[in-house]
Amino acid sequence: MKLAIVHDYLNQFGGAERVVETLHECFPDAPIYTSIYLPENMPDSFRKMDIRTSFMQKLPFLNNHFKKYLLLYPYAFERFDLSDYDVVLSSSSGWAKGIATRPETCHICYCYTPMRWVWNYEDYVARENFGWLIRKMLPLAINRLGRWDLATTNRVDCLITISNHVAERIRRCYNREPIVIYPPANTSLFKPAKTTEDYFLIVSRLNTYKRIDLVIEVLNELKIPLKIIGDGPYRHTLKHIAGSNVEFLGKVSDSELAKYYANCKALIFPGEEDFGLAPVEAQSAGRPVIAYARGGALETIVEGETGVFFEEQTPEALKEAIKSFEKIFFDPEKIRKHAKKFDKGAFMFKLKSFINQKYKEHQ
Repeated sequence: MKLAIVHDYLNQFGGAERVVETLHECFPDAPIYTSIYLPENMPDSFRKMDIRTSFMQKLPFLNNHFKKYLLLYPYAFERFDLSDYDVVLSSSSGWAKGIATRPETCHICYCYTPMRWVWNYEDYVARENFGWLIRKMLPLAINRLGRWDLATTNRVDCLITISNHVAERIRRCYNREPIVIYPPANTSLFKPAKTTEDYFLIVSRLNTYKRIDLVIEVLNELKIPLKIIGDGPYRHTLKHIAGSNVEFLGKVSDSELAKYYANCKALIFPGEEDFGLAPVEAQSAGRPVIAYARGGALETIVEGETGVFFEEQTPEALKEAIKSFEKIFFDPEKIRKHAKKFDKGAFMFKLKSFINQKYKEHQ
């Protein structure tokens, strides 16, 4: 079986790119096709991969303005020649799903979400710092991309997605039935500590929709220590509202991250995410999670056993969740055992088994 991996773009390292790393581990001989690749922004592990880029690689200002080439991505992926491959595995939240293959080729898509800029346009624009001219022209481009997105969904033989939360979105947008294989967490990096310290933890990119401001407001009032790991465009605003009880740690190494997870009272996860890797990592270290009861958190956290939920993104709801948390004894080993369900090894086994099965059926 000759297999190729296709990914939207490799210009920043996030959750989807962590999945690509694991896909490479699953299929080390498979080339990775992508629109653009900026090695300076990626971990060293990517330099060992066979990465093949499109004509877009030669475009200027890719580092800061790659989103402004919105209408070129469909052409970039449709121009790849993948006729030599038996299986194409696309890793996509937008473009790679639209790759063109022969009828004999089995195309399996690991879909993180339907295109946000098409299916969740208002929220997408609110998160991006677009100028007035782009905001005026964008609806025309989005309408065109929406038609392309729907049409190219038919090119995919099988859809896999990251959570039941996203699976419902795929049914609504594409009228397709995906299967769920949770994304890989490297649970072996994290271990419970013998003792914990008196601080809560946030591990997140610092964006407005993550609702870190809510946590700062509540812990300022309660005078409880909070450590925040991560960086992003909202950092300056968050530092401005933070009290002396809040410490911003920025980006940290994997070993430091493991230490902070293991020693915290709990991770607080106040936003809505399609899956959410941080709660799984915290639970791998034996620590409970206080989470907003929406999105992927509902699938990775067990109420009263590995964490507690709050139903509304309000100070009152979060305070009540913290009070509830304080009354519960959480068993670190039981929490870690639960997190192992999301381990990288489980992901690799399920994915390989599914691909082999679908390839045989396709033949």
